[in-house]
Amino acid sequence: MVRSPTPLPEVKSHYGDLQNYIDGVWRSPEAAEWLDDPNPATGRIIARVPLSTREDVDVAVQAALRAWDAWRETPPLDRARTFFALRDLMERHAEDLSRVVVQDMGKTVDEARGEVRRAIENVEVAAGIPSLMMGYNLEDGAAKGIDEEVLYQPVGVFAGISPFNFPVMVQFWFWPYAVATGNVWIAKPSEQDPIPSQLVFDLIHRAGFPAGVVNLVHGAKDTANALIDHPDVRGISFVGSSATAKAVYARAAAAGKRVQCGGGAKNVLVVMPDAKLDTAVSNMIASCYGCAGERCLAGSVVVGVGGVHEALRKTFGEAASKLKVGYGLDETVRMGPVISSAHRDRVVGFINRGEAEGARVALDGRQLRVRDYPGYFVGPTVLDDVRADMGVAQAEIFGPVVTFFEADRLDDAIETVNRSPYGNAATIYTSSGKAARDFRHHARAGNIGINVGVAAPVAYFPFGGTKDSFFGDLHPQGRDAIRFFTESKVVITRWL
Repeated sequence: MVRSPTPLPEVKSHYGDLQNYIDGVWRSPEAAEWLDDPNPATGRIIARVPLSTREDVDVAVQAALRAWDAWRETPPLDRARTFFALRDLMERHAEDLSRVVVQDMGKTVDEARGEVRRAIENVEVAAGIPSLMMGYNLEDGAAKGIDEEVLYQPVGVFAGISPFNFPVMVQFWFWPYAVATGNVWIAKPSEQDPIPSQLVFDLIHRAGFPAGVVNLVHGAKDTANALIDHPDVRGISFVGSSATAKAVYARAAAAGKRVQCGGGAKNVLVVMPDAKLDTAVSNMIASCYGCAGERCLAGSVVVGVGGVHEALRKTFGEAASKLKVGYGLDETVRMGPVISSAHRDRVVGFINRGEAEGARVALDGRQLRVRDYPGYFVGPTVLDDVRADMGVAQAEIFGPVVTFFEADRLDDAIETVNRSPYGNAATIYTSSGKAARDFRHHARAGNIGINVGVAAPVAYFPFGGTKDSFFGDLHPQGRDAIRFFTESKVVITRWL
């Protein structure tokens, strides 16, 4: 059934001046500066975003600290029940939330639905905290009559700083695990598309989380730095560009905080001669151009191994040229705009640079225009005859631009993966178990796909990342998240 693109009641044409959510209430910040927030498809301003000050951040931190003692003493089963309530609310409002994501970020409504679904899945996993937070013990561990056990206990105030490309999901990689384990949370969403967070926090409020346990502070770089620097914030979860992730990691770690920082990517899709080409290309198109290429698991480098290269680039280019680009609330659209006019110019600049470096623009999206929507559109683009020394071969473009390489052997393709400073994801398309195993074993990336173009772990597995794609020790999601947000306390007992 095709859904009407007419906005639902919760999707407004304008959201006014956004507020922070602190201590269980919406409040206006002390911010003196505000940013306009446009709809990327229309270019129209749909909200104003406050740049919260250090004083605003401190108000949120103090509210969280006041809430922590009571929340950490709340039994895990009772904490879990609050997540069950949130899960039900998110299910009922999933379509509303998805459409707001389209309106503020620009992805298609199907992509937004997938994002919201992943957020809900993280809530469902966190609701299992009575089991996930269990420690372990050993009778007579040190000697006869002396028992040892490990308890996992919460740490305190954590903050999450998330990017524009997944305005709902990325915060949910972190905060459900932090809060379920007994910590308290301050979210700082991207200033480029913060409206979905308003709806999320309305649902959090209605789910019954106690005042101060989960807080929202809007802002940009200075607001993020205020959270990183605050002495009462015990840990930082971050996702953004590699340069920023590295800087955040260094700054927060130097202050003695726990830190997990996801960075950028340059993900490689390797196609073997024995791959089922039509199926592989369909999957690759979704990987490369989904969310207009603005995701850290997007395929951005395609490597054809051996004789498959010519057929691959022909089939891929034909499929990419047929993608319908437009406003994501139209159910027939398969790719939306990029986030902003500045980012559009950046992506177009990379295409220009690649052409100047000698790459062939096999499919050119620079001049794409969408009727009735004067937003920030770049069409699907393919750069062929790319060399490893070109800037477009090395930099994260973060847009709908795919670079094509040719390799003689699988080992050469794996070397393309391994010489990259990034290590978020890599995929191989093959019918060979040996090739798949060799790739899995030797490719240095945190998320490996075997005939899967978007190697996105489900919520009960950690979201991997290596090299300059991740700074830290414990990843988001799953058991890694439980360990990140808890202290290990060892208890040694002898009864006399």
